Amino acid sequence: MTEIEPVYGAGILLLIAAAAVALLLFLIIRLKLHAFVALVLVSLLTAVAAGIPIADVPAALLTGFSGTLGSVALLVGFGVMVGRLLEITGGAQVLADTLIARFGEKHAPLALGVAALIFGFPIFFDAGLVVFLPIIFTVARRFGGGILRYGLPTAGAFAVMHAVVPPHPGPVAAAAAMGGNIGLTLLLGVPVAVVAWFLGVHYVARHLSARYVIDIPTAVFGRMNGGRDQDADGGTGDGGTGDGGTGDGGTGAGGASTATATQAPPRFGTVLFLLLLPLVLISLNTVVDTLVKAEVVAEGQAWASALILLGQTPIALLITVLVALAVLSRGRFSMGQATGILDDALGPICSIILITGAGGMFGGVLRASGIGSALTEALSDLGMPILLQAFFIATVLRVAQGSATVALTTTSGLIATQVAAEGLSDVKITLLVFAVAAGATVLSHVNDSGFWLVSRFFGMDVKTTLKTWTVLETTLGLAIFLIAALLWLVTG
Repeated sequence: MTEIEPVYGAGILLLIAAAAVALLLFLIIRLKLHAFVALVLVSLLTAVAAGIPIADVPAALLTGFSGTLGSVALLVGFGVMVGRLLEITGGAQVLADTLIARFGEKHAPLALGVAALIFGFPIFFDAGLVVFLPIIFTVARRFGGGILRYGLPTAGAFAVMHAVVPPHPGPVAAAAAMGGNIGLTLLLGVPVAVVAWFLGVHYVARHLSARYVIDIPTAVFGRMNGGRDQDADGGTGDGGTGDGGTGDGGTGAGGASTATATQAPPRFGTVLFLLLLPLVLISLNTVVDTLVKAEVVAEGQAWASALILLGQTPIALLITVLVALAVLSRGRFSMGQATGILDDALGPICSIILITGAGGMFGGVLRASGIGSALTEALSDLGMPILLQAFFIATVLRVAQGSATVALTTTSGLIATQVAAEGLSDVKITLLVFAVAAGATVLSHVNDSGFWLVSRFFGMDVKTTLKTWTVLETTLGLAIFLIAALLWLVTG
């Protein structure tokens, strides 16, 4: 559903959005209402309050929900399947041992972060995080210190690559809208992302993880003892049958665990191959798609279309699941037992997917209400230096409607005329892209579907997620902007 013509001005819409966020936090934190129910309820009330026609309210709700599910459900589903297979066969342990042997126990968070920076080059934030979850959990179990010690640096690495570095859609769209050079954005984006990660994520995560020690969650991986699990909001939830239970089509994950206990774990090369497979497929998609758009490769060629299809993120992860089953099952478990393993992986993520989809619904309602258009009009002439203006507008749009990509594209389109009028160089335009990306990164909160993904995967309640992930995203965004501002001064 597209935005409606705003019924109210930007000030009223901002007040409605602020009241909606406050109500949502009250329902979840104080009344302990389930996050999924609270998000749907507040989305409905916000749609009505913002003046969306009653007949269009269901469409406004479902558009944001289905759009988020469409991008998240397949990625999370296939990702946790790969993760569960690596965990139960010992592959995640092998990779963790190898990383720690190279970097040392003290630098384990750094090792995971650096690996995520590399893997995050072509892979979107949510897909990369899901694939890395079993490694994060395995390292956390071995060395202790809580899940955030290892999870925050990894998630922050995927976040900065997604925000700053092409071929991710946000920086590509921003550079194109302002007439920038995408190749230069890539060349400068990689070192900017790495430095911003060290400054805004690595050191900050060390402090946050020491202050907020979160036990390793059992909702996704590692449900080794069955029973009742502690849920993310501080209550208790039904942990379901443990790994020794039965699954559809054969023995459950516990049977497979017994079968693999006497088998040697997969080699490091095998595990690395399984992690690199989706990376390579997605990279091929990106390269071929870029060549087609640049008219280097003729559109419609069979081999190009095939590579573009195979490199679509859900397809790449599906292929990885099938290859992982073929490679890891040898001598370890039957296909019937594999069904139980995959069932065990999929069951706990239902809540995660629904809550993430509801978070997308809330952000979608705010966008459909016309808040983006109203803010764009109100912010179009701020009288600020253009670099600061780019950061400020993107920040306001990010906070108001949740989507970093929408904030990136809207802000870059808004200032594109001014950029053209000032005749800025390609380097200056690239720095503007980084400033917009910085604003679109800060202050991730309850209207951002990524906020809920991190919250549920790392077993945090809303209050703790605001104190950790929101803070980390903000320091990351500020680090990106600081680097862009310094380079702006240096380039004259």
